[in-house]
Amino acid sequence: MLVVAAALGLAFSQTVLAAPAASLAGNPLATASTLPFHYPAFDKIKDEHFLPAYAEGMRQQLKEIDAIANNKKPATFDNTIVAMEKSGALLTRVQTTFGNLQGANTNDKLDAIDSEMSPKLAAHGDAIYLNAKLYARVKALYDKRDSLKLDAESKHLLERYHTDFVRAGANLSAADKEKLKALNGVIATLQTTFTQNVLKETNASALLVDTREELAGMSDAEIDAAAAAAKAKGKDGKFLIALVNTSGQPPLAVLKSRAVRDRLMAVSLARGANGGEFDNRQVVLKIAKARAEKATLLGYENYAAYSLEDQTAHDTAAVNKLLGELAPPAVTNAKKEAADLQAVVDTEKAAFKIGAADWAYYTDKVRAQRFAFDENQLKPYFELDNVLVNGVFFAATKLYGITFKERKDLPVYNPDVRVFDVFDADGKQLAIFLADMYARGNKQGGAWMNEYISQSTLLGTKSVVANHLNIPKPPAGEPTLLTYDEVKTAFHEFGHALHGMFSNVKYPRFSGTSVPRDFVEYPSQVNEMWAVWPEVLSNYAKHYKTGAPMPKELLDKVIASKKFNQGFLTTEYLAASLLDQRWHQLTPAQIPTDVLAFEAQSLKDMGVDFAPVPPRYRTTYFSHSFSGGYSAGYYAYLWSEKLDADTVEWFKEKGGLKRENGDWFRAKLLSRGGTDDAMNLFQNFRGRAPVIEPLLERRGLTGK
Repeated sequence: MLVVAAALGLAFSQTVLAAPAASLAGNPLATASTLPFHYPAFDKIKDEHFLPAYAEGMRQQLKEIDAIANNKKPATFDNTIVAMEKSGALLTRVQTTFGNLQGANTNDKLDAIDSEMSPKLAAHGDAIYLNAKLYARVKALYDKRDSLKLDAESKHLLERYHTDFVRAGANLSAADKEKLKALNGVIATLQTTFTQNVLKETNASALLVDTREELAGMSDAEIDAAAAAAKAKGKDGKFLIALVNTSGQPPLAVLKSRAVRDRLMAVSLARGANGGEFDNRQVVLKIAKARAEKATLLGYENYAAYSLEDQTAHDTAAVNKLLGELAPPAVTNAKKEAADLQAVVDTEKAAFKIGAADWAYYTDKVRAQRFAFDENQLKPYFELDNVLVNGVFFAATKLYGITFKERKDLPVYNPDVRVFDVFDADGKQLAIFLADMYARGNKQGGAWMNEYISQSTLLGTKSVVANHLNIPKPPAGEPTLLTYDEVKTAFHEFGHALHGMFSNVKYPRFSGTSVPRDFVEYPSQVNEMWAVWPEVLSNYAKHYKTGAPMPKELLDKVIASKKFNQGFLTTEYLAASLLDQRWHQLTPAQIPTDVLAFEAQSLKDMGVDFAPVPPRYRTTYFSHSFSGGYSAGYYAYLWSEKLDADTVEWFKEKGGLKRENGDWFRAKLLSRGGTDDAMNLFQNFRGRAPVIEPLLERRGLTGK
């Protein structure tokens, strides 16, 4: 998943345009970092630095915006559009650093700052985008854009700014602008509350187990880690299983005790709906209503219509068609898979019907029978450092010619974070890359990429980009062994990192991953293909003790099993995607009163109410949807996968892991950021529009 710090739509300079106020004396955020590439001075930045820097950053930018809006000279591209691109140096530095740290290394103080600043930042954005004089200058330029003799990127920037202003409500009446400001503040506050509730509820819902015997199936190292986690919580002698933010939990695949599996699944599915202080049900209803009201105010039928207009899908009909066409065959496949699992249960003389808590455990048994291997056979070959350096980095070097050198001299916000210089094929430094791989109680769930500094030739900046995973940290001295899914995730997130590092654009508004949400996952999904590419896998998949390569027959089984369990995987994803759309295709008058009842009825109406396969995220912990980043946009992974699957076929047709292939993909797509319509970028790369057949084949939905 891509996650970037919240932005106002404007892109900002990394240089200070006004002298910092006296209140920022000694504040390391007051000026651009003097470290390489303006890398943040994490060792100097303290929690108390953020609020005053935020206040001064907003003051400075509003002063800059006021000067642009009230410029007595006629509007020109340079004195209006470029000036906005350069505005807000301090604010973007504060907001980017804070947003990244609050996701990766939060605490109560940062959470409180987030709660305080969310509505203020929403109001700040409104002060810019609802500034009538500023919009008049933008519109004057937009109306004569064809006669301004702008280069293609500059013209696209002007058009993009005009669209941003209109979608932000610039054409509304004064009274409606005030209503919109109020709604934006409410939404920002509620989204922050939802996010914080999810993290706190996930931590609070960790499963406490009394005996080591109940954890049979887990490795000794995993059980020891659970014991240490319990001890840290004052439960010495017991065992604590931490949760991840998806419905399914990793230990479900190995736990032999059905009673423990049931308990683990139950606490996972109940998050956010327990009636306690972190209950998200009322928060969800308020978010859904406020978003629907905002969409109506802006002239749209519902929030999904508003959101999708700015994506490559363009409208709800296109998304509903894609999801609706895939749901029936996905559920049919899932039910066939359930029958296979039930057959194993029956042979064991166990008197129960397969349920959500049993799926992963019996899937491994069927996989072992059908392909003669299970996931635990793979883990010894997937040691973290080997995966990162000899897998992820190796593939990037072979494909793009870039190289990596770890450095220990730059400060980090947590001792587990690693830092690498990235060099281009010509030997010049391209970027700085941070790898934050381990799970922590103060780190949001999932995996994501963000940038501290974005590339821009206008500003003379290059990328400082970070990847974040949530791999359980083993006890001291033990190796970090990954699951196959975690390996794929490492390659996936680095695909986002490449998108940021390879950016070669003038304007920061278009840098790197500044593309439509349903396009941004596409390059990262393509990068997953190299995880099992023979030349890459043989370079990193080596036994952590002996160094022996993964046996070819085991790899062959892994590849042969790639379509295995796709009914489950597709159904759980589609269920979440359809829920996301269902919530955001409501009008204000249609907002329900009971979240769980609405969820259950929606799943039934859409034909994905198959109890053994719950949605990947239930409504009350669906951060993609209700924290703002992927609201009405969770379908984007599947939409992007259509492009990804087609692109993988292109790489295979062209010979795979070859420099000329990487150079073409980089030149035509990865380096272009948001400088052109996303589908134009794809067609310029591929030579034609995307086709869906490779996706159907990959997901086992062709009926073959």
